[in-house]
Amino acid sequence: MERKFFAGMLVAGILFAGCAKDVEPPKPPVVKVQQVKLSTAAQEENYSGVVRGRYETNLSFQVGGKIISRDVQTGSRVRAGEILMTLDPKDIVEQSHSASAQVASAQAQLQLAKSNLDRYTELFKSEAIAAAVLEQYKTQYYAAKAAYDAAKAQAQQSQNALEYTTLTANADGVISNVNAEVGQVVAAGQTVLTLVQTAELEVVVNIPENKISAVQIGQRVSINFWANNDVVSGTVREISPMADSASRTFAVKISLPELPPNRIQLGMTANVLMTAENFPNAIILPMSAIYQTGDVAQVWIVDDGKVSLRKVEVTAFDGNNVRVRGLKSGDIVVVAGVHKLRDGQDVRTN
Repeated sequence: MERKFFAGMLVAGILFAGCAKDVEPPKPPVVKVQQVKLSTAAQEENYSGVVRGRYETNLSFQVGGKIISRDVQTGSRVRAGEILMTLDPKDIVEQSHSASAQVASAQAQLQLAKSNLDRYTELFKSEAIAAAVLEQYKTQYYAAKAAYDAAKAQAQQSQNALEYTTLTANADGVISNVNAEVGQVVAAGQTVLTLVQTAELEVVVNIPENKISAVQIGQRVSINFWANNDVVSGTVREISPMADSASRTFAVKISLPELPPNRIQLGMTANVLMTAENFPNAIILPMSAIYQTGDVAQVWIVDDGKVSLRKVEVTAFDGNNVRVRGLKSGDIVVVAGVHKLRDGQDVRTN
């Protein structure tokens, strides 16, 4: 009986040992990789823009008064020197008359002081009066001369004010806004009209804060107008130094030196294509290759069948790709399943 038991145990041990030899260790996982190649990259961005005049002037009267005529409407095209609005000049005319009367009075006082000075000068020469008396008449003459000059200046101001009751266009353009009507009393400096000069137009776009570093003054861009499919070249003229507090975007103004005549209107929308300058020796990877830990960007490098992390610097985003620094040509980078790996793990490449 014991012989049979030991024989059975021996046969079971032999069978178990044979099965153990047949079990193979698990194979390393297969990873998708990409070999690093240096290339020249160019970044393109499209933005929506609006056509505006380069010079938009808020027009106002230099004197206050009641508007008695308005000769333009919103959208009116005007020429330089054309009359736009007129104030009631009655009060200013009266002021001008008063100033003219003051000039006449001051002139009479000056003539009297001059006659007295001449007479007492002759008396002083004949030693009939003292020098102190002559000095008094000289002082009176100088005071009369100063009063006359002040009266003339005041009269000239009144004359200018009379001319200021007529508001004229300072350049050729279009009236884009009317802020006052006939019968309204306005103050000096209060905006009553807005004039957009049409001699120079530009396109204004809003650039997100993470893209503004790629825009430079003088950069050439391509502009397509949606209304008529015209395509022209533009030049970045001005970049706002501060982002808008609400949208957090920067206003960029693009001049239009090659504007098609009579086809582009104020307020038209346009598509602006900005191509950043080429980046030599650029390394482009899919975004799925980045293994982010905190603020540090890393990638898995395959070397001799094992993976290890290497820190990289992300310099730009382009759709589903990223441009990085910190790798060299020929490196093998894992581009999928990066969060399932561990440092030093054996892998197989696809």
